[in-house]
Order: sequence, then C-alpha cells, then structure tokens
Amino acid sequence: MSIFLQGTAGVALAGLLGAVRAQGRSMIDFPKQKIVVAGAGSAGIGVLNAARKTMARMLGNNEDAFHSAGRQFWVVDAKGLITEEREDIDPDARPFARKVKEINRQGLGEGASLVEVVNQVNPDVLLGLSAVGGLFSKEVLEALRSSTSTRPAIFAMSNPTTNAECTPEEAFSIVGDNIVFASGSPFKDVNLGNGNIGHCNQGNNMYLFPGIGLGTLLSGSRIVSDGMLQAAAECLAAYMSDEDVLKGIIYPSISSIRDITKEVAAAVIKEAIEEDLAEGYREMDARELRKLNQEEIKEYVLNNMWSPEYQTLVYRNE
Repeated sequence: MSIFLQGTAGVALAGLLGAVRAQGRSMIDFPKQKIVVAGAGSAGIGVLNAARKTMARMLGNNEDAFHSAGRQFWVVDAKGLITEEREDIDPDARPFARKVKEINRQGLGEGASLVEVVNQVNPDVLLGLSAVGGLFSKEVLEALRSSTSTRPAIFAMSNPTTNAECTPEEAFSIVGDNIVFASGSPFKDVNLGNGNIGHCNQGNNMYLFPGIGLGTLLSGSRIVSDGMLQAAAECLAAYMSDEDVLKGIIYPSISSIRDITKEVAAAVIKEAIEEDLAEGYREMDARELRKLNQEEIKEYVLNNMWSPEYQTLVYRNE
C-alpha cells in the first residue's frame, strides 16, 4: 500500500474507532460494527484492509478472527453488492465478497443496490469512498434511519467537495440529529437549532502523516507495519476526550497538530519496539530505545521535533 493510501486508511480507521466511542462504547467493540462500504477502488480497499486487520487483532489475531472480521463488511461498487457470484471480480475485492447463501438469507443477492443493502443490513456505519458525488441519496439516507446502532455514522470521504457522497446538511436533516458525520472534504458544522450543533469532522491525512513519518524515522524501522499503522490510528481515536466524542466530535482541532504528532509518533515507536522492528536513530540505538518508558519516548520525540522559530530581522534605512 502506498504511503498516501496508508495515511487515508489510518485516518479513516481512527474515525471508525471514534464512531464506536461516540456510541458510548469502548474501541474494543469495533469488531461488532456492521459497515456498508460504497466504493471498491484502491482507497476503499485500503481502508477495508486496515479495518479488517484491526478487527482481527482485537479478536485474537488468528485465522478465525480474520475470517470473522471479514463478515462485518458489505461492499457495494458501481455494479452493486459484491458477492462470490460476481464474474471477473477484482482480486483485491475478492476477500470481501459475500457468500451467496449468507446474503440470500438477508434478502439480498449479487448486484443489490446500495439502498437495498442499507435497508436489509441496518448498518452501524455507512462508509463512502466512491468518488461519486451525491451517491448517498435521500433514499439511502432514509434507509439508514433503521440502523440498529444507537448512533449511526456516515463517512462521506471522497474528495473534492463535489465528489462527497453527501453533505452534512443532508445527513443531519434526513437521518436525524443523533448521528456522527465525517468527510474527506471541508464542510461547515450544521446548526440544528435550540443551540445544538451537528459537527462535521474532516478526516485529513495531516493528522497522521507527520506522526507516522517521525515515529518511523526515530524508531529506525525499515517499514511501516500494519501494527504501527493501527497504533497511530488508535492513538488519534483516543486523543479526543469522552465529553467531545459524545458530542459527535471524533477528530481534534488542527491547532493541536504538534501535540497530536508527538503522541502519534510515540505510539508508532512503541509499536515498532514491540514488533522488534526498531533499529534506533543516531545516538539512540535499539538497545537504549527499548529501555525508554512511554513518557521518555514522548520526550525523545519532542526533543527531535523541528520548531519553526526564526530570528527577527530588522531592516535599517540608510
């Protein structure tokens, strides 16, 4: 997976984990989430793989856990729901193809439309990575009202704004006030009346790119492992206070980006050490790195972060 897709997958994964918290549940309940995904391109499959691996790690990180995690996704592309009956199925999408007998019991079949899938599955999350503007139509959003979730989440992640699957105004007005909304493009929050705000969370790659890069560099790891990516996503998801998350705010303010970067980098280094991938950086060799506790790792990161501080230049007219 390219670093760009890793960043996209990591930020989306952090949002998905944050949505679990917004339901008043622990992130460890993530494997119980039913997720309908619109879009099976490289970005969509990248997010799916990251989410599935994270679910599997939470369930025990074995073959049964990986298989069980795969059953939490229903993937819909331009031809409809992807099942094992699909001819010439994309190899990357094959692991997420639904079994025919299982899907028939749900009243669905190969090529079922997005609205049909949402109606029958009643998902916790509707995740858009289709690059098709307006794909989450009035009918699709109305179907999401039947979600079994206490607080369904809508991720309209396609860029730019014209490609967003829906707007926050559409989501809140059709599905209701008690949802979590996130997008890949910037949108303004929605005034819901009576002093209530519908928060629009922008899943920007910049939340993770600096921290993943810095953490990988300072650990001396030669690769960015799935575990390091998951650690970064979980760190970002846990960054928000319970109070903010219960308001539907699942991504922090960009103004906190330096502190976020420190926390994410430290989480990445810790995971690299645990996976025996850390080789050290400059004077901090692998042996010394392993001796550091969590606070010392954060201090190590902070001491190696560049600060854009410049001397004041005074010009004198002669």
